[in-house]
Amino acid sequence: MILQALYEYYQRKAALPDSQIAPEGWQKKEIPYIIVLDADGRFITIEDTREGEGKNIRTKQFLVPAEVKKTSGIKANLLWGNVEYVFGIITPKNEKEAKTKNKIDKEKLRVVEKQKAFLETLRQSFPDERSKTIINPVLIFLENDPVSKIMENESIKDTWVQAFENNANLTFRIVESENIICKSLEYAIIQLTSENESDVEGICLITGEQKPIARLHPSIKGVYNAHPSGANIVSFNLDSFGSYGKKQNFNAPVSESAAIAYTTALNELLGKDSRNKVQIGDTTTIFWSQKKDEIEDIFPCLLSSQDDPDAEIRAVEQLYKRVYTGAQRSESKNKFYILGLVPNKVRLSIRFWHQGSIPEFEMKIKQHFDDIEIVRSENDVGKYALFWILSAMTQEKKVDNSPSGFGKPEYKQGTIAQKNKIDNLPPNLAGAIVQSVMNGTPYPVTMLNQTIRRIRATQKITRIQAGILKAYLNRYYRTHQTNEEEIKVSLDTNNMNVGYRLGRLFAVLEKIQEDVNPGLNTTIRDHYYGAASSTPVTVYPQLLKLKNYHLAKLSNPGRKIWYENILGEIFNGIGNDIPSHLSMEDQARFAIGYYHQRQDLFTKKEKIETNENCEE
Repeated sequence: MILQALYEYYQRKAALPDSQIAPEGWQKKEIPYIIVLDADGRFITIEDTREGEGKNIRTKQFLVPAEVKKTSGIKANLLWGNVEYVFGIITPKNEKEAKTKNKIDKEKLRVVEKQKAFLETLRQSFPDERSKTIINPVLIFLENDPVSKIMENESIKDTWVQAFENNANLTFRIVESENIICKSLEYAIIQLTSENESDVEGICLITGEQKPIARLHPSIKGVYNAHPSGANIVSFNLDSFGSYGKKQNFNAPVSESAAIAYTTALNELLGKDSRNKVQIGDTTTIFWSQKKDEIEDIFPCLLSSQDDPDAEIRAVEQLYKRVYTGAQRSESKNKFYILGLVPNKVRLSIRFWHQGSIPEFEMKIKQHFDDIEIVRSENDVGKYALFWILSAMTQEKKVDNSPSGFGKPEYKQGTIAQKNKIDNLPPNLAGAIVQSVMNGTPYPVTMLNQTIRRIRATQKITRIQAGILKAYLNRYYRTHQTNEEEIKVSLDTNNMNVGYRLGRLFAVLEKIQEDVNPGLNTTIRDHYYGAASSTPVTVYPQLLKLKNYHLAKLSNPGRKIWYENILGEIFNGIGNDIPSHLSMEDQARFAIGYYHQRQDLFTKKEKIETNENCEE
């Protein structure tokens, strides 16, 4: 089903009048340097196709014959390759890796064989006279000491050194033509592709047609942490993986054309500039729709962080607008696909795969944002993307800020990039959350545990963290049909859960302390939050005694009565006995109660100050 959906995507893109997807037998490849020759094979110059400066340097992509499948053997690409394949000289990087003289000598012989393979591929691939005329300048150049010809040209010395040291990819262009030589030989390369089809025929699993079956499938690149040379979804490289005497990918028969189509589509979706790819933790996630739809523009904003801070907000607004106005056409059968890939050595593992109608996905995403929504301050515009949800569960790095290096460790307060590293989260967590959102199932319990652990470590509760806990609990209640009432977006004075009430109580006690001691650097939250949220009986007697001391110091009698009324209302739900221990779920309710009450107290404070100013 996955391969079939990718095959259909390729057909859809290839059918477009202005299609940018690579045709069968071709691929888009970054080629940083082009060797320019004249019609007689004389060297003219080396063109540098890179643009930009520093980290923003981008290499231009060209349409070239598809890369051959390489393992440890020597196989040359057609009309393009790296410096070692094109010129047969060992590069500094390869020489350094060889280390010993014996290994270096062997590697020098090996790169000579690489160039022989490159030249032989050129000669054998274009036997007709028309093709020979086009390819002859390249053969003449490569067969007559090409490196010395390049070194004679002082104007391109720096360009050549960069290409040589990086073992960069190269291709060729005849000076009279604006296009690389591959374009001039397009007709011959298309014919060559059809001639190189497998001799083994069978029923293709993707198309259902009787066609030549691919022994090996093209490599897939662009997956985070995958093998640099590419990886595969379909791969049988050992005899133990085979069955019924079949070898390699004949065990999963896919035709040559279908294999090229689905891998080309996958490489297009995984491309560097792809708008259909986001990184979620260790999972590279791609998505596409059966037909062009606005959700392809909305979806990436809901998963990853964006350079535009307003992108997420606009995406959510657009999503809600589509759902409520019926813009998604509820009767539409247009499908939407989401594929999560993680590397497994030279193979790719499917972390998750979701397919369904676009209206179904929109409603599930909307439900996710409804679950995670919680009251916020006026200045908090809100962040919705999964990146921010994951970063809210990540432990901040502790550093020693004391001059001697032996002081009390403190949490490093730096940039978002420093604080929100999500690499140390459980590897399956991001994928599990995506699956919960797309399936409408309960969130993983790890999401609850990680968030509570982060809160206890930092002694702070952010809006995102409170929203995560609310979403986890509410979806759990809804799915398991418990008697627990769903947690509301803002303060709920009717919620009688003891964890929620104790969290509210802690927020009020902290606010009283802050009112008595304006500008206080540390409050009871910094010293007692962990114990108050897990073993409340150990700290609340002391906190309540401290409360009496603080209330006595309040100079405003009206505010004192106001606080006592709030405390009385909260205690009505707690009873006489403070529990000795709170479960993880109740610790989550404690955090939400604390957050709700803090937001409400600051709102109430503004109202009180306004009333006092009016009386004066």
